[in-house]
Amino acid sequence: MKEYVSSSEIAKKWKISERQVRTYCAQGRIDFAKFENGNWFVPKDSKKPPRLAKKRSNLLKILKEEDKAGTSGGIYHKSQILMAYNSNRIEGSKLSEAQTRYIFETNTIGIEKDEKLKGVKVDDVVETANHFRCFDYIIDNAKRPVSENMLKKLHFILKNGTEDSRKEWFKVGTYKKYKNEVGGVETTPPELVEMEIKKLIKGYRAKEKKTGLSFDDLLNFHYRFEKIHPFQDGNGRVGRLILFKECLRLGIVPFIIEDDYKMFYYRGLKEWKTERGYLRDTCLSAQDKYKEYLNSFGIMY
Repeated sequence: MKEYVSSSEIAKKWKISERQVRTYCAQGRIDFAKFENGNWFVPKDSKKPPRLAKKRSNLLKILKEEDKAGTSGGIYHKSQILMAYNSNRIEGSKLSEAQTRYIFETNTIGIEKDEKLKGVKVDDVVETANHFRCFDYIIDNAKRPVSENMLKKLHFILKNGTEDSRKEWFKVGTYKKYKNEVGGVETTPPELVEMEIKKLIKGYRAKEKKTGLSFDDLLNFHYRFEKIHPFQDGNGRVGRLILFKECLRLGIVPFIIEDDYKMFYYRGLKEWKTERGYLRDTCLSAQDKYKEYLNSFGIMY
């Protein structure tokens, strides 16, 4: 008679996420796995399924082609709108998804068509338009490694023309001058930011050269970037843009943290040092949703 263990126990043994174990079970890749009372159980002596050969993704090529051709209604169009709407929404923008789409498609704000826009901050509109340009920048530079110049360039594009950019002490495209915090937690002091960013990028590149980068390595980079919080404002959006770019560079299916995942995403960042599962599962769920979009367009991943 076979001895069974829970999916969480086998996940620890195989050093993978419990979510991945559940996926293996659902795909029928673990012999004799059984589902009882809402949980998966597998034979204790089960062997970890081999990794499947990766399919060659053509997503980046399609994004670039649709951008260049001005294609409407494709994955580029959908990604632009969803990422700008959700990433800005997480940071407090009041624009709706429909309003974001209207700005992207017409390059106007259409106040006569939408009375609700009269109560929206000008910066919400400016930063939405700027975010579209940030997205173009990351797909144009997807194959380039992350650098300080890239981070600063994204920040400059995102915040240029905003109310903040007209403040003498707020320099777009440069590191913060004053202390700030995220979620009530203090971040790296301004005088240490440059050193910490250099250290982060150097370690990230060294890890890639030595062993390659895993999904967790991308999330760890994101966590550390947000913990440093190098800019006075716009850190979350710059960080999520870099995550999307790095997925494209490494052949990983990218993802968009949608506003519905906001609290799970924040909890994941907060708990990352002690429990990586929260952020990992949130991002993997977001990735599953993006895979649905790719499937709907018949795009291989």
